[in-house]
Amino acid sequence: MKKESGKAKPRNFTEFPLAKASFSLSVHDPGDLPRPGAPEIAFAGRSNASKSSAINTLAGRRRLAFVSKTPGRTQLINFFSLGGDAFLVDLPGYGYAGVPGEVRQHWKELVGRYIAERQSLAAVVVVMDSRHPLTELDLTLLEWLREAGRRAHVLLTKSDKLSKQAAQSTLARVRRDLGSVYPGATAQLFSSLKREGIAEAASVLSQLAAGKNKAPAKGE
Repeated sequence: MKKESGKAKPRNFTEFPLAKASFSLSVHDPGDLPRPGAPEIAFAGRSNASKSSAINTLAGRRRLAFVSKTPGRTQLINFFSLGGDAFLVDLPGYGYAGVPGEVRQHWKELVGRYIAERQSLAAVVVVMDSRHPLTELDLTLLEWLREAGRRAHVLLTKSDKLSKQAAQSTLARVRRDLGSVYPGATAQLFSSLKREGIAEAASVLSQLAAGKNKAPAKGE
């Protein structure tokens, strides 16, 4: 038997979080979405919640996801292949006041249909600024996810901006509130600057991609 050289490549997020990610395609219209296939983990969040930075940190890359200096600029669904095992899907940010009404409507149509209809969508990571979590728009998104029966994990970014005590207090409050607005959803602290929360997020993403976390029943 031929001896294998080197270590076997890891096959899930926990062992090698998102490091196999490579850009696949961008979609502007719901009708242009690719055929469903490997499980998809989507990232959604307000335009200033550091969603792109979180994706880049998890992937160990600087510019996998574009970090715009103008929040709300990107209005595309971007697909990144994870070596054939799954897809990371970067949804356009929401809630930026300077975006015209027609752009907000496009976001609602594009993202709303993706969440409601996408067969291969395994879960959605909802990215929130830990200093301002569970805004009205965040709650609207969570309601969409709950109605669609989607699994959800909340990433509380910029936790380095809070003291340790304040960060833990915020996490406890968010988890408590999620218990009433979205039973079954999980939450954690995350900091791209300090590179904190990566292992926890990787473990959760691995379970979500494998369908191990129970999704809420539609309409519950």
